[in-house]
Amino acid sequence: MTEILREIGMIARALDSISNIEFKEYHLTKGQYLYLVRICENPGIIQEKLAEKIKVDRTTAARAIQKLEANGFIEKRNDTQNKKIKRLFPTDKGKTIFPMIKRENDYSNSVALTGFSAEETDLIFQLLGRVRKNIEVDWELVKKGHKTLASREF
Repeated sequence: MTEILREIGMIARALDSISNIEFKEYHLTKGQYLYLVRICENPGIIQEKLAEKIKVDRTTAARAIQKLEANGFIEKRNDTQNKKIKRLFPTDKGKTIFPMIKRENDYSNSVALTGFSAEETDLIFQLLGRVRKNIEVDWELVKKGHKTLASREF
């Protein structure tokens, strides 16, 4: 079997390293740009939904959100219906940097897909979507404190 997940991991780590270096001057580190992008795309999102979108645990999301808030990229606001719920919004600073992050993302996409036809690009997108959906089953299981089938066999 080919090492597809190894290839995906290498691509993800390379892109993450590039982004961490590119965004360092803006004081966005360790993948915080991912959170900022999702908050800009979904103003008013709650922390739990954000963690779900990025596929991280709530503790990891909380740390990143705390740093983004401390650096003035986002703000928390009370929900109008339920005061216990905090909604996340980009600040003017966050909105200003968002287009630059999107530009970097678009550039990375174009570099990654150089030499691929539109049909091949669509096929890659569809296939990776299926891979993600398959993995999400185990992600949900582990997130709820269970083990994957492979872990249970040991």
